[in-house]
Amino acid sequence: MIVAVAMAVLTGLSGQTPVLTGYDSAVRCAGLTQAASELEGGETPRGRMLFDAALYWSLAVGQAADASGRAPEVSDNDQTRARIRAVRELTAGEGGARDALSRCLDRTPDLG
Repeated sequence: MIVAVAMAVLTGLSGQTPVLTGYDSAVRCAGLTQAASELEGGETPRGRMLFDAALYWSLAVGQAADASGRAPEVSDNDQTRARIRAVRELTAGEGGARDALSRCLDRTPDLG
C-alpha cells in the first residue's frame, strides 16, 4: 500500500485529475487525517482508510515542502503541530474540524 500511495503522489494518479493544493492546506489535511486515524485506530475499515489518507497527505506535504524549498525538519514540525491541534479539535467535537476532515477525505484519491 505504501508504494501505491507514494506512486499516486509522485505521478498524479493515472486516470484521475490531480488536485493541486498549497503547502498549508496539505499540512492541515495531514494533521487532520493523522489525528483521525489515531483516534479511530486501525482495526476498522474506516481506520484503515484514514491511515491511507494520512499517509497520502503526509507524502503530499513532503512534495509541497520540497517544491517550496522548505527543509524536511520544518515540514515534520508543521505536521506534528497540525496533528496535535487536530486531535484537540476532533476530541472536542468541533464541527469545523470534522468538516475540514471531510473535505480532506473528499480530496484524497482512491488508493485501492
